[in-house]
Amino acid sequence: MFTGIVEELGEVVAVQHGSASAVLTLHGPTVTSDAVHGASIAVNGVCLTVTSHEPGAGRFTVDVMAETLRRSSLGELREGDPVNLERAMRADGRFGGHVVQGHVDGTAQVLHRTPGDAWEVVRFSLPPELAPYVVEKGSITVDGVSLTVSAVADDSFEVSLIPTTLELTTLGRKGVGDRANLEVDVLAKYVERLLSPAARQAAGRAAAQEVRP
Repeated sequence: MFTGIVEELGEVVAVQHGSASAVLTLHGPTVTSDAVHGASIAVNGVCLTVTSHEPGAGRFTVDVMAETLRRSSLGELREGDPVNLERAMRADGRFGGHVVQGHVDGTAQVLHRTPGDAWEVVRFSLPPELAPYVVEKGSITVDGVSLTVSAVADDSFEVSLIPTTLELTTLGRKGVGDRANLEVDVLAKYVERLLSPAARQAAGRAAAQEVRP
């Protein structure tokens, strides 16, 4: 599990494309400082498993499968691109953002950027299938960054980015038309599932079986 608090702005060192997969080599001295084989690191919000690492060089390698390439923007990464990196949360760590699984639900495009005195408002497109889970003042993960939704419409939403986010994450570098990975609040998805007709019917059947003599 992650919290959406990016630890480091890393860099893509190499990309190897397969027929339906990819292997990424990334540079991130902070996240590799205590990395082990099999560790989880979020790359632009996507939970990936470390397959090899060079702590001295600050490098690590991850495999990206077809499902991940389909749902995320990782397939667009090229050598030299910056990436947001976050290690999996320690059990004794501070919970600075919100519950982030690293399971990307889809992607969004940057529609507009509005600079402010010390911040910037960015409007993203909102895929129709994700719209029910996005609410004003709710949490959303964009490229692995935990953000608060400042405004929402049927097909778009806005977030306000502080100087630190603009400087230390990929969100300060994205232009209009660029894609970002989205993960909606998992709690909203569970609530929808629990309140669905199918879930209520299943609960009713289970209750009926419990009261049978």
